[in-house]
Amino acid sequence: MLKTILLVDDDAFLRKTIRLHLEEQGVSVREAADGDEAIAQVQREKPDLILLAILMPKRDGYAVLNFLREHACDVPVVMLSHLSDVLNRETCLKFGAKDYFIKSDLDEEELWPRIQKYL
Repeated sequence: MLKTILLVDDDAFLRKTIRLHLEEQGVSVREAADGDEAIAQVQREKPDLILLAILMPKRDGYAVLNFLREHACDVPVVMLSHLSDVLNRETCLKFGAKDYFIKSDLDEEELWPRIQKYL
């Protein structure tokens, strides 16, 4: 069965780059540009994994994580952020994220092996 990843980030170029890389790995990728779109998509059809940015318009990644936790949604979430400080990483992990990538350090060759284990 084809796995589905929901990619949530307000940066269209980054979404396209990551989507193309993931599709090469044989997964289906859906996209959302903000937290509201992400929540709406999760409510319609539960993905197998969510790649979620923190800083976005409307609802940020923390609000999305909180929504998922409050609604007992067990979809694995991997965070994407420009925020490299330990506090943000720890906060995301405390709210249930499985992993945390710094966008500026994002290596496509590293991305797939790190998220594949959660699918």
